[in-house]
Amino acid sequence: MENIVNMPRPEILMVADAVAREKNIDKEDVFEAMEQAIQKAGRSKYGFDHDIRVTISRKTGAITLARYRAVVDVIENETTELTLEEARRINPDIKVGEYIIDPLPPIDFGRIAAQTAKQVITQKVREAERNKQYEEYKEKIGTIINGTVKRLEFGNVIVDIGKTEAVLNRNEIIPRESFKNGDRVRAYVLDVRRENKGPQIFLSRTCPEFMAKLFTSEVPEIYDGIVEIMGVARDPGSKAKIAVRAKDSSIDPVGACVGLRGIRVQAVVTELQGEKIDIVPYSADRAQYIVSALAPAEVSKVVMDEENNRIEVVVTDEQYSLAIGRRGQNVKLASQLLNADIDILTEEQERERRATENRIRSERFISALDVDEMIAHVLISEGFSTVDEIAMVDKSELASIDGFDEDLATELQNRAIEFVQKRNREFEEKKKTLGVDESLQTVAGLDKDMILTLAEKGVKTLDDLADLAADELMEALGEGVITEAEANRIIMAAREHWFTDEAK
Repeated sequence: MENIVNMPRPEILMVADAVAREKNIDKEDVFEAMEQAIQKAGRSKYGFDHDIRVTISRKTGAITLARYRAVVDVIENETTELTLEEARRINPDIKVGEYIIDPLPPIDFGRIAAQTAKQVITQKVREAERNKQYEEYKEKIGTIINGTVKRLEFGNVIVDIGKTEAVLNRNEIIPRESFKNGDRVRAYVLDVRRENKGPQIFLSRTCPEFMAKLFTSEVPEIYDGIVEIMGVARDPGSKAKIAVRAKDSSIDPVGACVGLRGIRVQAVVTELQGEKIDIVPYSADRAQYIVSALAPAEVSKVVMDEENNRIEVVVTDEQYSLAIGRRGQNVKLASQLLNADIDILTEEQERERRATENRIRSERFISALDVDEMIAHVLISEGFSTVDEIAMVDKSELASIDGFDEDLATELQNRAIEFVQKRNREFEEKKKTLGVDESLQTVAGLDKDMILTLAEKGVKTLDDLADLAADELMEALGEGVITEAEANRIIMAAREHWFTDEAK
């Protein structure tokens, strides 16, 4: 049966058009709101159990009202369903899954129905406005936005950004920075979340990206892509480092960021409440990059451990405090810039460390391989640090060492292999006896000897290891076995499962 089609209602089209223009939302959203309002009024009249549906013609404004009943094999709801046999009395060609549509006469909207319609339309329009705002501000994530302080709430700053409000949480405000109502604010759009009361926009003035965007707006060469920002590290309100490089070798990237008489960098410094900024020339040569990143300190030597993402920097006694910086700030920012752990040593500290490491390695080689001190020192000078390396290396490499021949190389490697096999057997036996958890073997930086040493002192699980402080771990393993930085890395690796478990 066909639906009863009402007369054209041009006033419906006019209302929809006016609301859409006034609220700056899609006209389709307004039509859907009207249909829901009329549908609600229809169910109020004919019964909420009924499946009442409403359609408004987008061309004429005519309103179609109808009751829908689904054709099913087994009836569960007599109000909205009917059997195939009953349905075929009305429409002989109908099938299960289709609908019997009963047209209904137009509703005479009373005061309550009109009020209900108004509420639904208002709600839908508000939802449409929120969705539009969410989509609009979602596109602004990663940009700088301007606003005015509207009010302060528990240390957080509520910022009026035009059509809505944004939140500048107190941990995203530069230390010692204060705001009052009416102050102008520039901030980085960190995140936009969809919530019931409308989009929640979160700002930041402390994130590294904010400083990068400020430089982009102040330095035309960065905006045009001639100069690239390769990294930013900040201690908000105190000090920062930014690494830059030029695509054209004829352009000085540092000079471009500083500007004539420092005008460009000073504009950023002023916005960041006097934050001191070091502009670092980026280099693909990692050693050169770290030298630049630690400026103004002068570096004597750089030793890189790519496998553990660790950099050891040696400086003179006079440069040590400058390299570390106040409260460790200089080395911390350089570490962030290179995304690596940096250890600063004086030349004297390096000599002492090398001597201790060589003594320990020499003792291990003498004991494990049954060789004299001279051969142990030769192996160390050739870059061997463990017996495992001697067992695994190509024998020809050993034979090529000055003073060694093929027979000596064969004998050394055989002794090394025998030692490693025996140690592995003993390790498995002791591991079972001591009750060592298998997970300890997954911690980077711990070898089998270290694991047994720890197990004998009661450290047998990841949690046991994770509970230790760096100095406790160093003391447990013995003098000179690992450095404080290595101890911290091992402990953090042991704690990783805590954060993984929390995230699940």
